[in-house]
Amino acid sequence: MGDLSALPREELQALAEAGSEVRTCRRVLAKTGDTVVGELLRGNGTLYEWRHYPPGDVYDAEYHAQYYYHCHPEDERPAGDHGHFHTFLRPLGMPSGIAPAPLTDYQPPPGDNDALSHLIGVAMDTAGAPVRLFTTNRWVTGETWYVAADVVRMLDGFVIDHARPSWATNRWITALVRLFRPQIIELLEERDRVIARRAAERPDGNVYEDRDLEVTSQRSINVDDQIEQVTMALRGSRRRPFFATGQARFAGE
Repeated sequence: MGDLSALPREELQALAEAGSEVRTCRRVLAKTGDTVVGELLRGNGTLYEWRHYPPGDVYDAEYHAQYYYHCHPEDERPAGDHGHFHTFLRPLGMPSGIAPAPLTDYQPPPGDNDALSHLIGVAMDTAGAPVRLFTTNRWVTGETWYVAADVVRMLDGFVIDHARPSWATNRWITALVRLFRPQIIELLEERDRVIARRAAERPDGNVYEDRDLEVTSQRSINVDDQIEQVTMALRGSRRRPFFATGQARFAGE
């Protein structure tokens, strides 16, 4: 989404607040030479490929949001990538009325909070900055599959509101998902279109377990560019005309 100007002012304000939070977290960490990734790796010794950081993941028991960071082998990473975050929401944190997609191979997990949904992946560069958002096929994270419209409803529920293992990283990842909400929505919708096309191309297979389909949609991002676009869209929204009692007026007057 290159143009945010069509978004309602209230949503733009929410994006602006999220952008301010992302920058604040980045600033306070930079003062001591730290990054949001470094916070999770501290005290864990050697960085091992595929291992979750922190061990056991980060899970907020109030909001039932979860994330972890990990790295793939260097020859499997895009140039300049270090690793990525995976973000999730568990059923007890989901809005009412949401249920797993009715797939033929769906098996209810044993616990009432186990059918978690992957929300978005966030790729990080070697300097500890986010560079790409991406969605994945079901087999990649072992998630339960939910249709895109339901995952979109989950986004606002992704909140990590506690101090461990890093207050700054927890607040940063929460705010980043909010800041890029418009792009995440588009990526989730594209994910479902890609899955549908692949299923049609290979009708005899199980598309959700197709090892040839790992990343289902992706997009490069830049925090400062996004914040600048939000700021410009907010300025424009103050001059949008609206009509009341037959007279043209402008928002903000």
